Amino acid sequence: MSESESDSRAQQQKEQSKSGGVGLDYIMSLPDVPMNLPPHVELQRTRVFCNSDAPTHTDSIQYSGAFASVGLDNSFRLDHFRNNFRVEVTRYSKDGLDMEFDMIGIDPALANAFRRILIAEVPTMAIEKVLIKANSSPVQDEVLAHRLGLLPICVDPRLFEYAGNNASNERNTIVFNLKIQCARGKPRITVHAKDLEWLPKGSQFELESGDPNSNSTSGQKKTYTSFTCSQDSLPEFSNNPIGFKAPLDNIIISKLGPGQEIELEAHAVKGVGKTHAKWSPVATAWYRMLPEVVLLEEVEDEVAETLKSKCPVGVFDIEDIANGRKRLTVARPRACTLCRECIREGEEWEKRVSLRRVKDHFIFTIESTGALPPHVLFTEAVKILESKCERVISELS
Repeated sequence: MSESESDSRAQQQKEQSKSGGVGLDYIMSLPDVPMNLPPHVELQRTRVFCNSDAPTHTDSIQYSGAFASVGLDNSFRLDHFRNNFRVEVTRYSKDGLDMEFDMIGIDPALANAFRRILIAEVPTMAIEKVLIKANSSPVQDEVLAHRLGLLPICVDPRLFEYAGNNASNERNTIVFNLKIQCARGKPRITVHAKDLEWLPKGSQFELESGDPNSNSTSGQKKTYTSFTCSQDSLPEFSNNPIGFKAPLDNIIISKLGPGQEIELEAHAVKGVGKTHAKWSPVATAWYRMLPEVVLLEEVEDEVAETLKSKCPVGVFDIEDIANGRKRLTVARPRACTLCRECIREGEEWEKRVSLRRVKDHFIFTIESTGALPPHVLFTEAVKILESKCERVISELS
């Protein structure tokens, strides 16, 4: 053994004695321990293979010792997650109701948790109680009340409290009034969401019976709410009136013929989608894994034209090469819907094209109903998941 090798071995033994034994850092520093997985195993770990009959390798490997035989630690590391996770917004609609973004470096369970929270646990305001004074429209009372409950109210729910069993007041209830009539001899009219009038001072319907939720101030009539002040006097709503904004204000409630009328009062309260779908802030929230289309061999001339024509969404394109020949390229892999038409007609096509999905890259789409913009909804979903984790930690500790 040379003098330099002897000094190196002594230095390693000295570091090993300081660390208290053969630690993981020492083992991983040895030259004969592989630092990465073999390519085919790495593909199985990070990709879903979409074959013509069924997808394979769909599970995400969570066990920390799954690759211990090759010296790779598969345990979750916060620093690794922090360095690799990112969100990239790819599309935001002009009306502010639709957003698409990429979540990269995240587990499928977390992506699905965000989806479920967006649908069922982010609160909004929705009409819960409808007091009908007159209704001669073609729509029955219970159907009319149901339609009103599904109208998206353009107001920030974070400014309100949950009503629960408390009296209806300016901090937990929004009151709307609808009084419209089609005069006799006039053409049929359409009742829209914009015909609902916000009542910042609360209910105007007089209470016929002694209800505990009504106001009891002497000299005032008893109504169905107990507002202590007008909502438009509050700083949150003084310059931002509550109502239905375009394009949601044109939602049809009913149609009235000559002589027909509707007079009612609608009370909106705060709630979440798991109680009733009318409180769900999203029309839909969904995600899909990033498609990956790989050509396993050069595809040229007639075969390239055939393969391009197979794809209904235009994933492939043709480029000209020397001597008038043509070659197939993957131009728009993100547009792949996994219809598998390109590999459906035989094994020879599967040898040319490989369809995959990236397991930790999700294309997330949020379609808001209009109560809150989609980027705010996602931020609120993150806060709710964070509060759930804090509750679990506090219970365990």
